[in-house]
Amino acid sequence: MMNSSAVHKRLAVCSWSLQPADPQDLADKVLATGLQRVQLALDPLRTMPAQWGQTPAVLGEAGIAMVSGMFGCVGEDYATLDSIRATGGIAPDSTWSQNLANIKATAGLAADLGLNLVTFHAGFVPHDPTDATHAKMQNRLAAVADIFAAKNVRLGLETGQETAASLVAFLAALNHPNLCVNFDPANLILYGQGDPVAAVLQLGSAIHQVHIKDARHTQVPGSWGEELPVGAGEVDWPGFFQALRQCNFTGDYVIEREAGTQRSPDVCQARELVLKLAP
Repeated sequence: MMNSSAVHKRLAVCSWSLQPADPQDLADKVLATGLQRVQLALDPLRTMPAQWGQTPAVLGEAGIAMVSGMFGCVGEDYATLDSIRATGGIAPDSTWSQNLANIKATAGLAADLGLNLVTFHAGFVPHDPTDATHAKMQNRLAAVADIFAAKNVRLGLETGQETAASLVAFLAALNHPNLCVNFDPANLILYGQGDPVAAVLQLGSAIHQVHIKDARHTQVPGSWGEELPVGAGEVDWPGFFQALRQCNFTGDYVIEREAGTQRSPDVCQARELVLKLAP
């Protein structure tokens, strides 16, 4: 029999999913979902300290724990698959120096907050190891992983922009002890990069955190799929949790909702599904 109390202690919500106006609004919205744990977007704290600097204190007073952090990269354009391929993560040369400076500041902030894990989208990893940009991405990602390792913070790569097989091969070639995977099943569907259940089994012990998010495939090749409330999309949730069980996953289940106008109810719906199905 599944222990819902034990599962609840592993549940969290992404701060950005709740679209908070300020730290107190974030705390109120987290508690309204029935959760007391959050993955925190770090960029607002880094770029707007006057507005967001009190976040740790406000969350602490509300009894909300910060389980991990997240950061974005400058210049990212998610309008189309082609635009994010060109602008995403640490791949573009034009934004690398600014991203590197921001990443150094973010790693220090994460350490100050006592976080053990920070996740981000590195950008599209070339599927072909002979691709001219493959070595560049390896070198840059190693540099970023080193920055976080120096602060005793693990770096998690978001899935979705490449197949699981490509990510497994890339991580094996890089062989960096501070890198792990933040697995998002919906992203694989949104980007058209394979079956989430099969991907879990391929990535296995590399997965240290999962995002609970759902989606359905696009009907127009080359365009985005559609994010939907958890349970309304194409993720095979019983199969997904069974695959995590097979991989002996012990990390957090972090609910993410990036579309729609009913964020809190959608998070609550996701919470109930996880409590019902998760190991």
